[in-house]
Amino acid sequence: MSGQSVGVVHSQRAHFAQPLLLHSGGVVPAYDLVYETYGTLNAAKSNAILVCHALSGHHHVAGHYAEQPENVGWWDNIVGPGRPLDTDRFFVVGVNNLGGCHGSTGPSSLNPATGKPWGADFPIVAVSDWVHAQARLADLLGIDSWAAVIGGSLGGMQALHWSISYPERIRNAIVIAAAPKLSAQNIAFNDVARQAILTDPDFHGGHYYEHHTRPTRGLRLARMLGHITYLSDDQMDGKFGRELRNGSFSFDFDVEFEVESYLRYQGDKFAGYFDANTYLLMTKALDYFDPAHENDGNLTATLACSRANFLIISFTTDWRFTSARSKEIVAALLANGRDVTYAEIDLNFGHDSFLMQDAHYHGVIDAWLRNIKL
Repeated sequence: MSGQSVGVVHSQRAHFAQPLLLHSGGVVPAYDLVYETYGTLNAAKSNAILVCHALSGHHHVAGHYAEQPENVGWWDNIVGPGRPLDTDRFFVVGVNNLGGCHGSTGPSSLNPATGKPWGADFPIVAVSDWVHAQARLADLLGIDSWAAVIGGSLGGMQALHWSISYPERIRNAIVIAAAPKLSAQNIAFNDVARQAILTDPDFHGGHYYEHHTRPTRGLRLARMLGHITYLSDDQMDGKFGRELRNGSFSFDFDVEFEVESYLRYQGDKFAGYFDANTYLLMTKALDYFDPAHENDGNLTATLACSRANFLIISFTTDWRFTSARSKEIVAALLANGRDVTYAEIDLNFGHDSFLMQDAHYHGVIDAWLRNIKL
């Protein structure tokens, strides 16, 4: 792996007393955002990069905790001295979004009106709400304008929305493995995943905290389904094929194929640490993301206000967010005369490619970031 890790890190908490009016019409009266920073903010406060996380991500982007050396950040391979998000040059910020389950205010937090966990009463959040909350965090850190906002998948959608909501506060945007809105197929996948959770007997209408239980079966199934869509067919075939765990058919409904064992392991692991209500909120935010909706679906008109330079990246094997969807964004930006670089990377990891260590992929980001002005 090129470059170095940022090493030991620690999380921070910011409290915001001012209520946040949400796109849904709901209100969060006060809230906390947990975040981490890597590198040093320069005197001009012009070298800050915001990393936006995807559906199951969080603020712990890079490095590890002193008491948990095995807990390495989810995008550690791209952040650090000599890495694309070079902390010798940039001040990198990762934040757990509102509605999350890694310290920021969300469904498992106490509702001040009831003294009980919010549960299903936590209002629906949209990508635009996250961007507004992130803007308040930028204010707190004294950052008037981001040198860049970067993210993959749902994180890329946030980066795109930053260029619409706060065009004067983002100079560069890196949108990876994203789309201007979800396809019907993607919405369908999300709904099946939600139904697995909503129909779990331990869900209790979203107020399972009070019942001292968790809808782990539903969350497990939701993750298994999602994980299938994140991988490519060739990757799954190459990794597992039709390999049997015990070398022969057992003619029952227990785990027989290695791919079944892998999916169940992933499902169990995810259900052990993620919150089901947060999963519901995150998938709904994905479904609702459609910034061009208010312009009758005209993405070019929607992006007319943008001022940032863009790097758009897609992956050849990503069938959930295909290259064609990224090219829709490219076309709309070019129609507005924006400075756009587009790269289609040949990687065999499906949608998960944006998380992987690859010299060409990281080289594209590194070269592009080296050319931006601070």
